Amino acid sequence: MIALWTAVAAAVSGRVSLSDSPVPAVSKRQDYSGVVVWLRPAGAATPAAPALVGAARVVQKDKLFVPHVIAIQLGTEVAFPNLDPIYHSAFSTFSGQIFDLGLYPPGSSRTVAFRHAGIVRVFCNIHPTMSAVIVVLEDPWFAVSDSAGAFSIPNVPPGDYRMHVFHERATQKTLDVLERRIAAGVRDLAIPAFTVSETGYVEMPHKNKYGQDYAPVPDDRTAYPAQRK
Repeated sequence: MIALWTAVAAAVSGRVSLSDSPVPAVSKRQDYSGVVVWLRPAGAATPAAPALVGAARVVQKDKLFVPHVIAIQLGTEVAFPNLDPIYHSAFSTFSGQIFDLGLYPPGSSRTVAFRHAGIVRVFCNIHPTMSAVIVVLEDPWFAVSDSAGAFSIPNVPPGDYRMHVFHERATQKTLDVLERRIAAGVRDLAIPAFTVSETGYVEMPHKNKYGQDYAPVPDDRTAYPAQRK
């Protein structure tokens, strides 16, 4: 059954751009990465998707979560290795899945299995500027745009689908307008380019895992030789 499914599957690809962004990486360098595009079956004739769950990684390095945005299928385990010379404490108290990995040292890793579909926003309980977004999806037909805005969803079997879009700095109203119905066939399909506007988005400051304001960030410059003065 799976062999037949892959034999007739094709790719759905396209390109997305971002507009009205206050972020310099977008407005000046035209970095359009991090837009998640996924397909949900819209017709009864579409075959059931095989489970393609596996493992993924979000690395903590240079006080950043890398990659900043990932998309995974429901049931996937995500490892959070700490590659910094300092402690981190990854957590999420947002919808999608709540978890708390606690404080763990450099060189170690902890893993979360994502059992609920939704948007999971991840933070560090020590460093308030660290954040990541994990989009947990029921089906395996998804992609995340690269810096040029290009994306490609592989192995889409013929059928009718509803295309959905997520961008962390777009309002839900903006994202709803971008939804569209597409018909996939046995040949690769290129959909028309589209733009995600960041107009109307207001970033809300987040609290630590206890729902409180962050304590002052410890001076860890001694752990990073390049930051020493």
